[in-house]
This record gives sequence, structure tokens and C-alpha cells, in this order.
Amino acid sequence: MDSLSINSLLEDLKNPDEIVREHATRKLWRIWFKQKGISALETIDRSQKLLDAGELDEAETVLNQLIEEQPDFAEAWNRRAFLYYSSRKYHKSLADCQKVVEIIPVHFGALHGMGLCYAALGEYGEAIKAFQRALEIQPYSLVNQKLILECTLRIS
Repeated sequence: MDSLSINSLLEDLKNPDEIVREHATRKLWRIWFKQKGISALETIDRSQKLLDAGELDEAETVLNQLIEEQPDFAEAWNRRAFLYYSSRKYHKSLADCQKVVEIIPVHFGALHGMGLCYAALGEYGEAIKAFQRALEIQPYSLVNQKLILECTLRIS
């Protein structure tokens, strides 16, 4: 998909119509997951099945290998960030989220993940900044708005 189409989807995230926003969100996730083709997508799916089965070490191994083979595959880094966050390895998760944003600066999922990591680490000011960056891309995201308020209350 060309950058013009992606820019159009990013603009749709700012549309007042919820259906337009949801369609754009789904389409962007699909683009990101399919960035490296069917084989990489199948590997992501395999890691998710392992994660769902509670086999975290195996899921991490699968993602580590995928990242080694495809270091510019943002969604591989993002999935590993999720795995680390789920395992309360917040510093590792944060590092992977930062890598995702390095590859895809508008990856609202990774920005949200960064905010969650910072909040879990008690770094509420940094969490607010990450959630605000995500809101610049998805201004109607109620979850990010709510988390900004929660973090603001924790600072006060």
C-alpha cells in the first residue's frame, strides 16, 4: 500500500464518524501485520498461540527469531513488546515499543504501549506524553484520554 493511502487512513482516524475511524484503524492494523508477507504473519500467529497457551518462553523465542530475520518488521517488535508487558518486563517492553515507533512513527498501538509501560513504572509524566502522542494520531481514543486523566491524578 502506498503512502498516499496510509495518509488517507491516518486522516480517517480524525474523522468524527466512528465507523470511518474503526475502518481506518482495522485497515492500518492489517497493513502493519501484513508488512512482511504471509510467512511473517503466520509466525506472528504462532507466537500468539504460544502466548495464549502460557508458553511465554517459546513465544519469545519465535519472536526473537522473527526479529532477527526481519529487523524492520514493526509488528514483530510490537508483539514482543506486548509479551514483555504481559510478563511485567516493562523496561524491555518499552524498548521494543520505542523500536516500533522508530520504524513506524504513527504506530498508535506502540505509543499506547509506551504509555502503559511508563505508567507501570510510575513515570506518569512520560506516560502522559506517550498517550498524548497516540492521541495526536487517534484523537477520539477514549482509552488514551482516560489514561491521561488517571496519570494526571497520580501526579497531583
